[in-house]
Amino acid sequence: MVYGLSTMDDISNMNYQQTIQYLYSQLPLFTRDGASAYKEDLTNTIALLDKVDNPQHKFKSVHVAGTNGKGSTSHMLAAILQTAGYKTGLYTSPHLKDFRERIRINGQMISEQQVIDFVEQHTADFDEIRPSFFEMTVALAFEIFAKEEVDIAIIEVGLGGRLDSTNVITPLLSIITNIGWDHMNILGDTLRLIAGEKAGIIKPRIPVIIGEYQEEITDVFINKAASCASNITFASEDLKSEVLSPEPEVKSLIKSNKVNEFVNVRISPSSQTQDSRLKTQDLKLDLTGSYQLKNIKTVICAVDELRSQGFKITDEHLKTALSQVKTLTGLHGRWEILSRNPLTICDTGHNPEGMDEVLQNIAAVPYKKLHFVIGVVNDKDVSKILTILPTNARYYFCKPDIPRGLDAKSLWLKAEGFGLHGEVYESVAKALEAAQQNAEENDLVFVGGSTFVVAEVV
Repeated sequence: MVYGLSTMDDISNMNYQQTIQYLYSQLPLFTRDGASAYKEDLTNTIALLDKVDNPQHKFKSVHVAGTNGKGSTSHMLAAILQTAGYKTGLYTSPHLKDFRERIRINGQMISEQQVIDFVEQHTADFDEIRPSFFEMTVALAFEIFAKEEVDIAIIEVGLGGRLDSTNVITPLLSIITNIGWDHMNILGDTLRLIAGEKAGIIKPRIPVIIGEYQEEITDVFINKAASCASNITFASEDLKSEVLSPEPEVKSLIKSNKVNEFVNVRISPSSQTQDSRLKTQDLKLDLTGSYQLKNIKTVICAVDELRSQGFKITDEHLKTALSQVKTLTGLHGRWEILSRNPLTICDTGHNPEGMDEVLQNIAAVPYKKLHFVIGVVNDKDVSKILTILPTNARYYFCKPDIPRGLDAKSLWLKAEGFGLHGEVYESVAKALEAAQQNAEENDLVFVGGSTFVVAEVV
């Protein structure tokens, strides 16, 4: 509760921190309450948007769903569009440090005053409708994008797709990056069920791009697209990507030869492609995780579709934007270097597929010993992650500072059963401090397991 805020007059005098505290305490919050905060229909979202004059119909958009990669894909698209001169909104979740990270225009977070004003104007609506924190945030984002008259907004799905609060838009393009094991307690316990929920963002006659062709679930998307008379593209089938050697000027920017700050990628049409507009391109990416080789194919196909719809995006816009996505959009936590002495890297990969990609990146880094700082949330099937983690690493178990965080000792006990050994720490900060103190020259410190762990170190 926010003590002392019991009247509308009190609420009207809140500052930004009090406003955020009010939202966290008054509205069902997924990071705090878990599945109980997830609504089984869009009734609340529709009712709240009706109160703010349905702003979702007043701007163009691209809708992005998927188990992994949707955040990176959304940020890359936003960077490209704003570099091409379009006033670009970007809605993503969750945030790492500041609530306002969720809502950006041309890379800039919305103002604190915009958040305060929205809450002051609609507190009575919150009391009447009782929306979740996410439903309120979606309404705030859509209202601001409409008021600011953005040319286009990239809208990332929060969870699932079919029943996600963002699924009230009619976008120019729908994107589903991939399907993996995450939120099974909500979305279903098979890949086909999860795919069905994600496919719920496919709209009648709106083209859809699927990032990865996954044979066991491909028909879920094909059938849904067919029922909607929507053109469907599988990016991984139309394009291939490969890493090129760093250019000399890129090498000069690398302070340590252990990890590159950029990666040079060649994108080229595959033998299966039917799109004559796709061509070979060499790109320099500042998002360097190996999984970006998948995401970039999705991004290129999306740009191709937007171009066909009249957006003026040149190859130069594309190259410029992709070399500075982090600067243009404020993206953090994707294979991000925190320190070089000792080499310390974090990543938000938090499900089996995401962690597998993380481990591939770790394997590509020369190191003597791996120090692994790990924390997770309590509603994940953590065994699927623990079973693939290396047994020769030293682990530093901790609990992310959220109510859903799994107790560090409980995580340690589970990990011991998989041959993963280490110590328990009272906080993420303490775990990282110990890992960095124990790391010797040429060791690697990695921090991850949960977005909320990464949020405490970036």
